[in-house]
Amino acid sequence: MSVPGTVGVLGGGRMGAGIAHAFLLAGARVRLVERDERSADAARTRVLASIENSVRRGDLVEPRPVIESFAVHTDPVTFAGVDLVIEAVPEDRTLKAEALAHIEQIVAHDAVLATNTSSISIDELAASLERPERFLGLHFFNPVPASKLVELVVGSRTERSVVDAAREWVATLRKTPVVIRDSPGFASSRLGVLLGLEAIRMLEEGVGDAADIDAAMELGYRHPMGPLRTTDVVGLDVRLGIAEELARELGPRFEPPRLLRQMVDAGKLGRKSGEGFYVWNEER
Repeated sequence: MSVPGTVGVLGGGRMGAGIAHAFLLAGARVRLVERDERSADAARTRVLASIENSVRRGDLVEPRPVIESFAVHTDPVTFAGVDLVIEAVPEDRTLKAEALAHIEQIVAHDAVLATNTSSISIDELAASLERPERFLGLHFFNPVPASKLVELVVGSRTERSVVDAAREWVATLRKTPVVIRDSPGFASSRLGVLLGLEAIRMLEEGVGDAADIDAAMELGYRHPMGPLRTTDVVGLDVRLGIAEELARELGPRFEPPRLLRQMVDAGKLGRKSGEGFYVWNEER
């Protein structure tokens, strides 16, 4: 069992950098592509910082071979010859569809193409591809190094061999794969967002403060993190986008609360902005 020899990652934000880090530690060579030099420098810094953290935790003894297996570029043509490309650009269906279609023209016919979407239909994204049988969802969770779960989202035309290979890759990353049929919000987003939205409504109604609402789920139901703190970690803007997508597909029970929209409009996006339902003082 092993990871692909060379993995491409499109997008070097928190999720893309985390995915790159996971494959590097598993022994793959990783080529990360960002849109410009400034973004590429920021992505490189994120990944190298994650590698340093792995050394401090004792997960990695000798970082040099890992660092030498990592490269950052600004041209997707560098994906030629890779075995797997994971798209991790912002959660926008048009942006993702265009990016995936462009990458497909670069990679080999037998390469696997994946998206890290948390809510957009795999079949809808596959409609822009010439080889939808080589495409699936690989939904990683934030923060990638700590999360043990990856959703494998299977489209109606995804080859069984691609799913089987993806299972092995995820297991090699020391994460647990769960196979989910393409459906709105898959499994994790659909359940997690619904709980998070209700917690925001409770906060909006004054039922309790953020810490007490979270503690009710952490202590009463053994959730490792409450729904409001989880929303901060995911990003309020990300959760808003997913909720809007699910509301369109599944109805008003996923309609975002007014408080969520107000906080996003105010730039209170959670951990990445320094403030959400909590104040985050860590370096972002």
